[in-house]
Amino acid sequence: MAASLKRVLRIVLRFILAFAAAAVAMSASPASAQFFLIQSDMSGEAVHGGEPGLGAELPGATDAELRAALVWNMRAALNVAALQCSFEESLLTQPNYNAILFNHGDELKKSYDVLTKYFMRTNKTAKAGQTALDQFGTRTYSSFTTVAAQYGFCQTAAGVMHDAIFAPRGSFYKIAEDRTRELRKSLTPMYELRRPRGLAFARQGGMLPRFDDICWDKKGDWNPKKCGAFELRLSS
Repeated sequence: MAASLKRVLRIVLRFILAFAAAAVAMSASPASAQFFLIQSDMSGEAVHGGEPGLGAELPGATDAELRAALVWNMRAALNVAALQCSFEESLLTQPNYNAILFNHGDELKKSYDVLTKYFMRTNKTAKAGQTALDQFGTRTYSSFTTVAAQYGFCQTAAGVMHDAIFAPRGSFYKIAEDRTRELRKSLTPMYELRRPRGLAFARQGGMLPRFDDICWDKKGDWNPKKCGAFELRLSS
C-alpha cells in the first residue's frame, strides 16, 4: 500500500513540475494567438536600408547613414507598438519596449547622431537640417500608425520586440535588417486563416465562435441556423 502511494505521489510531483516549467516558458514570451488562430505569413527578406518602401528616402546617404535610418525606423515602429498595442496586455509591448531602450540605448543614440549629421550635411543651414530631421521623424512615426491592420501589426511587433530584448548589445541593427520588411507587411490588414475565406472577429468579451464543421457551410460561411448568431466580418 505504501509503495503504491509513493508511486502516485511521484507521478503527481512530476505533473506539477512539468506544469510549472510550461508556465514559466509561456510567461517568458508573448502569447502568439491573441487575435488569430492562424496568422498570415508576414516574413520578408532582409534589407540594408536603401530598398524602396522602407520609409522616407535619404538621397546621397552613405551605408552607415542608411543603417542608422533603418535602426531609427525600427525604433519608431516599436515605439508606436508600445503605445498602440497596450490594450492587449499579454503582448507585453510596453515593458518589452522599455527593456529595448535599456539594452540598446547606446546603439540607438549613435544611430540618431549619424542621422543628425546626415541632415546637417545635406542641408544648407543648421536650422534647415534640424527641420528636415524633425520632418523625417514625424513621417517615420506616422508611417507605422494603423487602425485597419492594428491586430496584425501589434502581433508582429510583439514578436520583434521579444527577439530584440534578447539580442546582444550592439546588434539591434540586425533586428532592423531582418525584420523591417516583416513589420511593413504587417501594416496591410490580415484575416484569420483558420477558414478558407478568412474572417476578422469583432471580439465579444474575448469569446470566439465554434470551429466544428457543423457551424460552417461549404463556402466557409458561418451558419447561424445551426449554431446561433455571431457577429463577424468576412474578407472578400
